[in-house]
Amino acid sequence: MSTKTKQFTIHEDWTVVILGFLIIGISLFLFLPEIPVFKWSNGTDLISDVFAFGNLKILGIQFIYLISVGTFGALLVGKSVKYFLVVFPIVYILTVLALIIAGNTEIKALNLEAVIFSLIIGLAIGNFFKLPEWFRAALSTEVFVKIGLVLLGTSVIFSDILKAGSLGLIQALIVVLSVWYFAFWLCRKLKVDDELTMMISSAVSICGVSAAIATSGAIKGDSKKLSYVISIVLVTAIPMMIFMPIIAKYFNFPEEVTGAWLGGSIDTSGAVVASGTLVGETALKISTIVKFSQNVLLGLAAFAISVYWTYTHNNSAEAKASKPTLGVIWERFPKFVIGFILASIVFSFLITSEVRDSVKDSLKNLQGIWFALAFTSIGLETNFKDLLQNNSRKPLYAFLIAQLFNVIVTLIIAFLLFGK
Repeated sequence: MSTKTKQFTIHEDWTVVILGFLIIGISLFLFLPEIPVFKWSNGTDLISDVFAFGNLKILGIQFIYLISVGTFGALLVGKSVKYFLVVFPIVYILTVLALIIAGNTEIKALNLEAVIFSLIIGLAIGNFFKLPEWFRAALSTEVFVKIGLVLLGTSVIFSDILKAGSLGLIQALIVVLSVWYFAFWLCRKLKVDDELTMMISSAVSICGVSAAIATSGAIKGDSKKLSYVISIVLVTAIPMMIFMPIIAKYFNFPEEVTGAWLGGSIDTSGAVVASGTLVGETALKISTIVKFSQNVLLGLAAFAISVYWTYTHNNSAEAKASKPTLGVIWERFPKFVIGFILASIVFSFLITSEVRDSVKDSLKNLQGIWFALAFTSIGLETNFKDLLQNNSRKPLYAFLIAQLFNVIVTLIIAFLLFGK
């Protein structure tokens, strides 16, 4: 069991803000971790590139860096440092294995992201081997996810929002609001539980995986439900990525319209780029701008969802006696959202574009590895039956119907805004 002592501890959400800014500070002023190579197409590439001594050295340094940050985090939240030091190396090795699988060029062509392999590997081990309770207790899933989300804020730059263009932002606003509300209404009609309703609505309307993760963090959601939603998002993106460009070509949609349609309705950024590339350069550019415009709304959405959830799901006596006060909202509000917004402000206004460009790739890599570590952990602590059964298939039906609505609405708006 995890040993919770009476030592000084900090709330998990404040801990991840501290850790996130510690990583940002180290990256800006002390040490910029190199990005490991995971790309390979055959056995020769695997040995000469991925398993090259230089790359293994980068992975070793990354491991030391991550375990140091994670140990500090375990100390701050009052978890057992001893158990964390035993568990983390196992989670890291499994995560690197997932990243290597996802790095294969054929897998990349299918646009299967590393997090899905992290989840599968974790589920396989967690379900075929009986893990001791102390092992499960030492998994720092929430901390890993939220560190990744704070780092995600460094990529939401206000100047880029302006560059994205007014049409992209207008489309993003209309699509996000209309699709989110439709998905929310549909889930309620199908009697999907509240947590899944919020995650599905955000995933289908904003930006897929990142939106689902941010929403789950904002509402303190069940990691099993988050796994379920992300699995649906990633699997659904594959046929959309392939068939939407074919449909656009068959009906001779203008390339600008096609780009806006792809960017507004496909849920993962990688799949948007892949599908835009299939159509042409203009479609790729427009689809990327529209997708980015939606991603920009993630911070605002996470903030709004946090306030809504805190306000409507507070069961304290004070909340029942009267409407929740600002103090109650603040108490329940997920503080990592503040970390996300602060990171965005720092990288938008307080550092130069040259410095930002020099660190952005390394920070993006660190963000990705924290997310992958989180999904390995989710897999290890999740029962496969729970993930598949999920009580009913209603959440799946809700997601698919909402996605169809998203595709139709986005196409109409794309024609109205870009079909000139």
